[in-house]
Formats: sequence, C-alpha cells, structure tokens
Amino acid sequence: MGYLLGIDVGTTELKAALFDEEGREVAAGRAEYSPYIPEPDIVELDAEEYWNSCKKVISEILNSSKINPREIRSIAVSSQGETLIPVNREGEPLRRAIVWLDNRSKNESEMIREQFGIDAIFRVTGQPEVVPTWPATKILWLRRNEPEIFNKVHKYLLVEDFIIFKLTGIFATEYSLVSSTLMFDISKEDWWEEMLGFIGINREQLPELMPSGAAVGNVGERASRETGLSTNTMVATGALDQAAGAVGTGNIKPGIITESTGTALALLATVESPLYDPKRRVPCHHHAAAKKYLLIPWCPTAGAVLRWFRDEFGQYEVEAAKRIKVNAYDLLTLEASKVPAGSDGLIILPHFMGAGAPEFDPHARGIIFGLTLKHTKAHVVRAILESIAFMIRRNIELLEELGIHVEEIRSIGGASRSQLWNQIKANVTSKQVITLQIEEAASLGAAILAGVADGTFKSIEEGCKRMIKLKRRYEPQLDDREIYEKLYRVYCNLYSHVKDLFPLL
Repeated sequence: MGYLLGIDVGTTELKAALFDEEGREVAAGRAEYSPYIPEPDIVELDAEEYWNSCKKVISEILNSSKINPREIRSIAVSSQGETLIPVNREGEPLRRAIVWLDNRSKNESEMIREQFGIDAIFRVTGQPEVVPTWPATKILWLRRNEPEIFNKVHKYLLVEDFIIFKLTGIFATEYSLVSSTLMFDISKEDWWEEMLGFIGINREQLPELMPSGAAVGNVGERASRETGLSTNTMVATGALDQAAGAVGTGNIKPGIITESTGTALALLATVESPLYDPKRRVPCHHHAAAKKYLLIPWCPTAGAVLRWFRDEFGQYEVEAAKRIKVNAYDLLTLEASKVPAGSDGLIILPHFMGAGAPEFDPHARGIIFGLTLKHTKAHVVRAILESIAFMIRRNIELLEELGIHVEEIRSIGGASRSQLWNQIKANVTSKQVITLQIEEAASLGAAILAGVADGTFKSIEEGCKRMIKLKRRYEPQLDDREIYEKLYRVYCNLYSHVKDLFPLL
C-alpha cells in the first residue's frame, strides 16, 4: 500500500495530512503564520513563509509517521484563492504576497468594471461583482503603483502554484483555483485574453493551465533535500481550498451542501453546468471534478472574527489552555455554551474585512449590536458563533431561491470541531449538519486528487467512496427556533439599515 499527502495552505495556517488508500489518517501537522496588516486595506505576507511552513509540516509528518518517503506515491496542494505572488524567472518572490483579504485595489476594480461591464464579466468568469479581492485588480494596481515590480514579473502565481513550483520547479495551476482571478473563462477553460490585455500582461506570464488531479512532475532534487520527500513522489494539481473541501466531503454531485467555516465562510453547491444568478449575488466556480461547477456564496471573515476575539480579549483563556494543554477555543466556547440561545439579544455583524455574498460590499465593517451591562465575554463569543450561523442561513436561502435543493449540510473547517457551533448552525438553519471523520476535508480532498493523478483511483468518485467516512449528525432542535427566527430578522435588517454609513468611515 502506498500513501497520499494532501497539503492545505490557508490564510493564517498551513495544514497537511498523510493518508493511506482507504482514507485513514497516518499523520498530520500544522503551522501558523500571521499576515502583515499595517493599514485596514493592506494585507500581505512574505511568500517564503508559506514554503517554510510547508517544509516544517512535511518534516513533522515524516518524523511522526516513520513512513519511508518512497512510499508516498503522490502529493497535491489545496490553497486559499486570490493571494497574488509575483515572481522572477527563478520563481523568487519580487515582493510580499498580496493576500486575498487586501482591499487596496478599489480604484482598479472600478476601472475594470467600467471597461468590461459587470454582465460580461459575470458571463465569462462567473464572478458577479468586481471587488479588490480578485487578482486581476491587484495586477492592475501593481502596474499603476509599483511599475518597477510590474516590469520584472516573470510569472504571477497563486499560493497553490507557488508551492507546486517549490516542489517541482514547474509553473502550473488548475481551473478551480484560477476561477476567481477575473482572468479565466470558466466555460472555455482558458485564460480570458481581453482581460489580460487590459491589465497589461500576457498568458506567458501565467502558469500552465491544467485540470485538478493532473500530474505536474516529481519532487525536485532541491525540494527533496529541504523536505525529506523522495524524488520518486509525484506532485499533482490540487484545487482551490473550497473545491478541495467539496471533494473531501463527497460533494461532487447536486444535493449535498458543504459549509466551511475557516478564516472565511464558504458554502458550496455542486451543479452540472454554469448557473448564473440573475441578481448576481453568488459566484460560479469551476469544480475540481471534471466538467462540473460550484456555486460558492462566501464571506471574507468568519472564523477570523473568533480568532480576533481570542487574540485581543482571550488572553486568560490562551494562558489557561497552555497550562492544562487544551485548545483556547474550547475554553471560549465552553463559556459560550452557558449563555442562552440568542445571547440575550446581542447580535454581531461579522463583516470585519468587508462583506461577501450576498452583499459584496468592500466598505462593510463589523458591528456589535445590542450591548448592555448584563452582557459578558461569553455572550460576545456566543454571538460570534451565532452570527456565522446567520450568514450560513442567509446564503442557503439564496441557493434555494436559485433552485438548489439542500438535502444536507456537510460541515468542514476548523469550526467543525466545535459541537456547540455545529448545533447552533443546525438550529439556526433548520437543516441537518453532518461532520466527517477527517475534519480537514481540504487536505483529504487534495489527497484524493493526488490519488487520481497517480492512478490509485480510477476517478474522483472512486476516491471519495474509498476515503470519506461520516462522523456525526446534528439534528435541528426546535426549542430554539422562535428566538433564532426573531434574531435572524434583526440580523438581516441590521446591514440594510447601516450600509450607507460604511463608506463614510
């Protein structure tokens, strides 16, 4: 039996896991890093931190598993989307990576919108709005603001591409990752030449396009020395973290909704062909599964809000967690579990770095609404958990309006470890929430794609059937329905009443 390695490079953390061919996790590791945020709209990270974290985690996995590196048949990478890494001919970053949360390119977003029109952009790329998140806007910003960097760029990479290059020395990318660059035609599965021309680059400055689960090349000599991996190990294209998570939950056909609460929130619904919301509230991405697509309502800050609260106000829990060797989040949610449903009227608008679907408002900010002297830290924690559940419900209602039948929600990401949070989500949405044996579905999905590339599995369907195991079902509890119905209406009205004030801040 051989082994498959899945690497998932997130916004604040890199995770990886080694699996056997039946989906059993042999070893896993993770490493955190913190983006550089000197101003509210600027979010950057030294790209080498992604690679250093990758090397560290791979070494940990090899050491803890005691597996002969030659037994690792293949590797695939899933990653956050949109984070832009301009590199020279040697693949060396020319500046810090511009992280997807960065909002500096608002003016360039408007220029692109005016040039092409939002309807044409939506039809070609599947993106219903032009926001500073998209790499095309950031490349145009580089052209206008950092011409000395722009003129030196050999390739524009995203994070998955960067790790693939570090492992193989080959510049390659895949369809699901580049769906949200604003430079990719999701139906033609090719770069959008008109957009490239407008922002001032050509297709030679972009990696080779490939489908997910395709062989790129073997681990190179230098990467082998730095990681301990064997040069006999194949490296394959993976997927956008959300698409890899869909694969890792078995969401490769209509009916299953995947909900991922990590740094960001994303819901994923598989469709057989591109589906364009006539009101332009939800993007359509290329799936990691061949010739399928994903509707992905997303919001830029979800788990990031809880992490912010932990870092800024949870030092007592952080220190206590270290002493008793538990997770600080578990202590925070334990306190929150003692607070009644609805947090005694406390509601949070979790748009701490702008709003995603269905608002798509880069000006939006977070709000803590309804505070009284009665409220405690535990109330705020529970209100954060409930706010993300409200976002999930709002976007499920959007999908159902578009004709998507929601049979069940499969929950992944770091938040799926929290029984309290899972139950809150079930109660707020009135849907069954299911967790999986492997919590980090993006790493598992990447491993499945690696197995498809090396021939371990004949198809993604076979890989999902062999490797995915369900863990627990959370049924909606009717006792809390009335309070959540009331507060959900307040949550929805809150944004509409204050949205015009955000641009004034």
